[in-house]
Amino acid sequence: MEELGLETLLSLERRGWDALCSSSGGRFYGELMSEDAVMVLVNGAVLDRDAVVASLDEAPAWDSYELTAPRLVPVTAESAAVVYRAVARRGDEPPFEALMASVYARTDDGLRLVLYQQTTTTH
Repeated sequence: MEELGLETLLSLERRGWDALCSSSGGRFYGELMSEDAVMVLVNGAVLDRDAVVASLDEAPAWDSYELTAPRLVPVTAESAAVVYRAVARRGDEPPFEALMASVYARTDDGLRLVLYQQTTTTH
């Protein structure tokens, strides 16, 4: 049974960002997200798993990212959240800076992302 500790969840988050940097985010999040999971983005969009997969399959890759100030927030014995600050860069665009919160649940199939939310830090 997978651990719901900070290092485990942060490793999943880094794997997600690595996938976003290699244009394989759709596949990665399609496998990681639970069937009823949602992502709440800084632009106000709320995407279900199918919409996330479709949008990431068409998204340009990030060049680099940095995750700082990670914090574990236990929710239940079978779920926990990881909160952190992310800065991502793509080409000559201004960096994308946001606070991230990802809630994971332990399932029979392993850890699954059930809720992800971005909060901008640039407004």
